[in-house]
Amino acid sequence: MPSAAQIALREVMDIRQAADYLGISGDTLYRYASEGFVPAFKLGNRWRFKRSLLDAWMDEQSGVRKPSAPVKAKPTQKKPVRRAR
Repeated sequence: MPSAAQIALREVMDIRQAADYLGISGDTLYRYASEGFVPAFKLGNRWRFKRSLLDAWMDEQSGVRKPSAPVKAKPTQKKPVRRAR
């Protein structure tokens, strides 16, 4: 069983860990990943997030620094949005 320190230092995070790391809800992060807004990948049918890519993406979004290689999320097919009644 990994210790709490080992879990905190993981490079690849699941959606719950990444949402906690970013300070947003899991539902919001799931939507962002599905829309290709944040760098993420699917392992099986589950979203995974690399800490280093999230850090570089946050730096790019905040204008802190320009990454040497662009960090782009892969766009995925969007689901149709239901119309409000």
